[in-house]
Amino acid sequence: MEVAFNFISFVFFLSFFILLHTQWRKKAKTRRNLPPGPPELPIIGNLHELMSDSQQPTHRVLGELVKKYGSQGMMKLQIGEILAVVVSSPAVAKELLRTHDLTFTTKTQSLASKTLFYNGLGVSFSPYGDYWRQLRKIFAMELLNAKIVRSFSSIRRDEIHCLLAYLHSSSGQMVNITERIFLLMSSIICKSAFGEVFNGREEFLEQVKEISELLGKLDLAGVFPSWKVLHGLCSNKNRIMKTHRKVDAIIENIIKEKLESGNKGRSGDSLIDVLVTQMDSSGLQLPITHDTIKAVIADMFAGGSETSTATTVWAMSEMMKNPRVMEKAQTEVREVFKGKETLDEKDIIEQLPYLKQVVKETLRCHPPFPVFSPRECREESIVNGYTIPLETKVIINAWAIGRDSKYWEDPESFIPERFEESSIDFTGNHFQYLPFGAGRRICPGLAFGFANSISPLGHLLFHFDWKLPNGVTVDSFDMTEKPGLSVGRKTDLCLIATPHIA
Repeated sequence: MEVAFNFISFVFFLSFFILLHTQWRKKAKTRRNLPPGPPELPIIGNLHELMSDSQQPTHRVLGELVKKYGSQGMMKLQIGEILAVVVSSPAVAKELLRTHDLTFTTKTQSLASKTLFYNGLGVSFSPYGDYWRQLRKIFAMELLNAKIVRSFSSIRRDEIHCLLAYLHSSSGQMVNITERIFLLMSSIICKSAFGEVFNGREEFLEQVKEISELLGKLDLAGVFPSWKVLHGLCSNKNRIMKTHRKVDAIIENIIKEKLESGNKGRSGDSLIDVLVTQMDSSGLQLPITHDTIKAVIADMFAGGSETSTATTVWAMSEMMKNPRVMEKAQTEVREVFKGKETLDEKDIIEQLPYLKQVVKETLRCHPPFPVFSPRECREESIVNGYTIPLETKVIINAWAIGRDSKYWEDPESFIPERFEESSIDFTGNHFQYLPFGAGRRICPGLAFGFANSISPLGHLLFHFDWKLPNGVTVDSFDMTEKPGLSVGRKTDLCLIATPHIA
């Protein structure tokens, strides 16, 4: 009996040893095939690399790490319990967003994105599947197609005229351009989304800024998901929930007013009217609910107002930093619209090629989202010869891609002329230039965002001459970025506007 027991014990021990050895070999094999990365510390991995300089924007930190530790524009990063792969190469981005697009089409959700966007009911953070495809179709067919974007030109015109009137009244004085452009963009989106500037707008816009800040923060509880004790100590949960409740109450009240008014669904109505109408549609595979509408509206404001503001402000900043570019852009717009008092948006887009190049170069140097929201690997894949395990978070650095010296000559300089004889555009087909992403999850509002930026710029250049504040020179003009999801200037852009006399 004792011999039999010892034999059984030996068999169990041997089986257990073989199992452990097999698992070790599998992990070792996977580990050998992972991209290279910086040395890891116990428990925290490479978390210290991301937190070593809180003043440095994430896209710059990641860009330097890939240069130092990566291979062919790829790098492994262990962030607490989360395995991530950072990509700064156009060639690898093409593999991910075209060849393996379906594998990497689901975005990772944080506590902030889950809560603020109604557990993924908006188009930005919805998991890939039937619901996301239906919502994306509604965006393409009903919300932000080219015809609808053009239909909002009258809204842009009216709001731009309000901005011009303010600048005329402040002639010769220093004006906070960042603040005025944000108000412009938020008003455009308010009227496009709701049909009017609603009660509680100021409070709502404050919460939009809060959403952007929360989404850009590193949540320690999120990188240690199994450490439940951290979730109460290091999480932004209370702040997130407070913001969510405020935004939810405002949008819910607007939906209620739309339903009670009985004016939904008319031709040319706001985006919320279209969405409310979709609630009653019998042709949808999956129902549209109040929370769907609220998530989509939150999407539009979080992804539209801050990004369009940043693009417009950076374009003005770059032109102030590069007087040659400013002079050339102003000469173009004033020659094309000579003798006219008003500028037609269609003509701005079609007849000002150099201004369009200025916007393109701005998007290269300052992409709206320098680092894409992490994608989750849905199945183990081989990309660029390296293994990317299941559930790995893939982070694409659009800022670094736009400054790859293999694809861009003198990438650190602001040179709009580089687009003069180039077919490169921001539609997701040129992987060295991805300001709005590519593949299935390319930004559905790119045409809306582009129109919201180029139209105000045309008017600002046509109607005003611009000077830096007293004591500030081109050399001393601050171009420092502030950390965040959508990276704007660290300090507000303040300029002196003087009406141009033809």
